[in-house]
Amino acid sequence: MEQYLIDTNVVSDYLSASFFAEGMAFMDKVIDATPNLSIITQIELLCWKADHATELLVQNFIYDSIVLDISADVVNRCVKLRKGKKIKTPDAIIAATALAYNYTLITNNEKDFNNIKGLKIINPNNIN
Repeated sequence: MEQYLIDTNVVSDYLSASFFAEGMAFMDKVIDATPNLSIITQIELLCWKADHATELLVQNFIYDSIVLDISADVVNRCVKLRKGKKIKTPDAIIAATALAYNYTLITNNEKDFNNIKGLKIINPNNIN
């Protein structure tokens, strides 16, 4: 089965059930197979200002996920991305993580990752 890296915005939309039925079904399958997150996504999720119930939901989601640290390979890929195009460091780390592990990035912010050679992207909002 293909492996996926889930971007922060997708976690938010999934936990709030904001996707169409097809997108939710796709995400259910991805999450049932153990979700993969970048360390950046973990940080962003834990920084949300939310009520206690939502904080627990997010913490449980992270606990059930594989959180991928920033390895030397991710750092090297991130540096190449940042030198080669205008991209924010957190997005570059997420993209570099997906590339390093050969995972498809699941994101709603496709524009943040445009024209990154070799990066596979899927947007749950566009699943029919």
